[in-house]
Amino acid sequence: MSTDAQQQAARDWNHWHEERTATVAAPYGPLSLTGTHWLSDYPEGRIPAVPGHWREDGDEVVLTAAPEDGLSADGKPLTGEVRLGADRGPIHTSRIAHGERRLVVLSREGLWAVRDFDPDSAARRAFRAIAATPYDPRWAVPGTFRAYDTSRTIQVENADGVERGLGLGGEIAFELDGARHTLQVAVEDDGSLWAVFADATSGDTSYHFRFLRPAAPAADGSVTVDLNRALLPPCAFADHFICPFPPPGNTLSVAVKAGERLRTDG
Repeated sequence: MSTDAQQQAARDWNHWHEERTATVAAPYGPLSLTGTHWLSDYPEGRIPAVPGHWREDGDEVVLTAAPEDGLSADGKPLTGEVRLGADRGPIHTSRIAHGERRLVVLSREGLWAVRDFDPDSAARRAFRAIAATPYDPRWAVPGTFRAYDTSRTIQVENADGVERGLGLGGEIAFELDGARHTLQVAVEDDGSLWAVFADATSGDTSYHFRFLRPAAPAADGSVTVDLNRALLPPCAFADHFICPFPPPGNTLSVAVKAGERLRTDG
């Protein structure tokens, strides 16, 4: 890579890091999640500190609210019943609100939950920065993506201690300092890749594991593996996320001293 290209890559990385920090610190970013409440834990339908009565009904959740609950649906005061599906839009557009809080319905492997996002969360108030290593061209290397003949789902532990399925569509192979490495990856709907990985810094100078999201490979399978853009998972910002741990084989022997490392609080 030429000097000019390296300087541009460093500028692009700085912009990426600034945007990441702003996204994390936003009113409804990951720092604002104060609870993930599985409805199976509350068969009576009452969730502590969350107003309303919540119950599963097939492929929907039914929320019943009284005026004193102070809930709104689609921007209007909610009295009575509303049926909800899994909410996949931006958090601030969630159908259900309680003041500034947003209550988001979640479904995972047939189980329903309600997530509570509060812009005034303690984690958001304490947050100061994402500790990250400045751009270093050493950590941006060419790789090759190999798709599996058929997609695979393996069971991996999640941050909440529960095993869940992790879908994998292939693997990327690349070299660092002359050593060959591979990472199993999921393939997103837009063709981009997603890896959950650990390395020799994990749990020491970086979080227990990180995410990597390479762009969609070219037609010949070539892809850039840029570890400068290793991401902290959502559960690094709030304990209530259910991030998957790295699958077997996705722990690199090398110390990846690049990308996002830790959350910094004041």
